[in-house]
Amino acid sequence: MLHMITRNKYKLSLPMLLSTLTAISVLLTLVFTMTASYQSQRETLYDTTLRMNNSSAQKMSLTMNSLFQSMRANLRTAADYLSEHPSLNESSIIDHLENSRKSSSYFNSLFWVDTDGVVKSISPPAIALKGTKLTTPASQEALTSRASYLSTPYVSTTGRLIILMSEPIFDENNQYEGFIGGTIYLQEKNILNTIFGSNLVEDNGSYFYVVDSSGKLIFHPDQSRLAEDVSRNTVVQNLMHGQTGEAKVVNLKGRTYLAGYASVPNTGWGIVMQSPVQTVYEQLNSQIRSTIIYMSLPFLIIMLAAMYIARKLALPFAALTDYIGQAAGTNELPPPVSPNHWNREAHVLSQTVVLAVETLRKQSEELSHAAHVDPLTGLMNRRAMEEVLSEWTATNVPFGLIIMDLDRFKCVNDTLGHQIGDEVLKCLAQVMQRSVRSSDICCRFGGEEFVALLPRVTADEAFRLAERIRKAMEKEPTPANRVITLSLGVAVSSQHGSDSSTLIRLADEALYAAKEAGRNRTMIAAPGKDSVDQRST
Repeated sequence: MLHMITRNKYKLSLPMLLSTLTAISVLLTLVFTMTASYQSQRETLYDTTLRMNNSSAQKMSLTMNSLFQSMRANLRTAADYLSEHPSLNESSIIDHLENSRKSSSYFNSLFWVDTDGVVKSISPPAIALKGTKLTTPASQEALTSRASYLSTPYVSTTGRLIILMSEPIFDENNQYEGFIGGTIYLQEKNILNTIFGSNLVEDNGSYFYVVDSSGKLIFHPDQSRLAEDVSRNTVVQNLMHGQTGEAKVVNLKGRTYLAGYASVPNTGWGIVMQSPVQTVYEQLNSQIRSTIIYMSLPFLIIMLAAMYIARKLALPFAALTDYIGQAAGTNELPPPVSPNHWNREAHVLSQTVVLAVETLRKQSEELSHAAHVDPLTGLMNRRAMEEVLSEWTATNVPFGLIIMDLDRFKCVNDTLGHQIGDEVLKCLAQVMQRSVRSSDICCRFGGEEFVALLPRVTADEAFRLAERIRKAMEKEPTPANRVITLSLGVAVSSQHGSDSSTLIRLADEALYAAKEAGRNRTMIAAPGKDSVDQRST
């Protein structure tokens, strides 16, 4: 009797064992597939975030570089004026300093210091420093250098945390007469706030900061950290050596960020745009949770059906196990499992397994597609554009590119709202696609900047295509109910070399030349040099 019970228990436990192994196999397949998807999407999000932050840092670097060139020129003009008009009375000097400060809004204060370090005149006059001898190290360095000077952050005579920029003054006999200085109040409203805005931290936790050549903070969302020495940060150390790039970094507070950084040539400063890694993980976890929710029911069905089939017939179950293993181990879907089983259950299970694997693979492909397409306009994004350029460069395909930017687009956003602004961006995307050739590729570069990639095109053809887009957009009815115009810059590999980074830079310079020339026009980079062809419309 005991022998019979043992035999019966053994016969009953074998189907249960097969069912358990089947359930484990299905669950492991799900885990392995989700793990592979997680790793792949994590790398994609990391790479995309780093590239976007690097692009933002470089754009802000260009903006700040141009800004400080203008600020330096403003000081030089004021110094030359005072040098050329030695007979001005005190009232005229103050009026000139006031006009210079208010007309540009570059500096919070302007002042003239003589060779003894005494303030002769100051704007605004409310700062009661006239006749005061400046003794701060920065003032003394500016006075003794007798040259253009830019200080590190320091506490001024008035108790403010400031940065000093100065230009020397020489009379007609080249005798040194002191310097004219401009200050930026770091903890008050200043030109940096005006240029970069007041919304310093984005919803996803991304923010940027600026350091000087010694590694001290001069612009940061947390004003209490201004003038803090952050030179131990590895990204800041790279900036102090004039480098530009992107990196995963742990800051001085132990938080991990994905940072893009760029140096500002004219000042030796550096700009860092960074996003918390935690934000990337939150996005990734959200995608994985959605995938699990969508896939849980199909996989539950598969597991229950497999357990039932395992009790009745082992062979169809083994075939399905092989199919799932092949699907998890290759990029291509294997041939479908034959549904010609003698029982209906095996037939349904085979179809369900194939459907589940195809659905998972489709979702993975859709996620990969989303990494290359701009979600707003449907055009290729910057990552996809760079891949196309790399392929063309590697295969020696001659090409040109058009960089375009909506004129006064910020005004549309500010007056009509970002929703209308988004509709205008979609409108431009449609105009581009209608205007280019079938072989051309339209991309969204970022913000209101778009790029058209033109394979096998001459400079004249590229210019005509750019003009076609510009004129079409000028005539296009837009959601803003106003005429929206474009400024465009053109560069081609046949005239400017095949290096894509150089072409983008030259086209971008041509674009900004078009902006400076009055907007609503096309300019093409001059052949063989870093300048702009004056051909425009």
